[in-house]
Amino acid sequence: MSSLYSTLDKHWLWKEVHTKLAISSPAYSYWNDTRHIKLGRYVFIEKNTLPARYAHIQEELTDLSGYLPTQYAATQLGIDNHIFAYKKMRLYNQFEYTFVNGIKFVNIKRFFLENGIKITKNSYVHLARLDDLIITPDCRFYRVDDAYGVVVYD
Repeated sequence: MSSLYSTLDKHWLWKEVHTKLAISSPAYSYWNDTRHIKLGRYVFIEKNTLPARYAHIQEELTDLSGYLPTQYAATQLGIDNHIFAYKKMRLYNQFEYTFVNGIKFVNIKRFFLENGIKITKNSYVHLARLDDLIITPDCRFYRVDDAYGVVVYD
């Protein structure tokens, strides 16, 4: 597994693929050479593993490098999903969003890079209010704004 923000760098959203190709939803499960991952309730197909007759669609698909579905991102960051849901939330504008087939994705990579947050593939990341964070000697702390911070445990 790679860093949290590069999880989808090599994947396409299956819902987008099967919608654009007008094929049945479980078709990927019958393609032996097509690898996939599941994040929450969404399936992602590895790039360049589609059957040859469907490979032409890859040029039209949305590149999700650096993005994660909001629900999955919230779970991985140890926060509630509402932080990505409402524009009135304090951190909402700190993130970049995109919609693909009605699914909201958040650009975690941009947020990490802009705030200088460094993570490895085994890091546990916790985003929370400063009062709720537990800072230990073996972690790294990053202040996001006056009220929020990120702690990275390696």
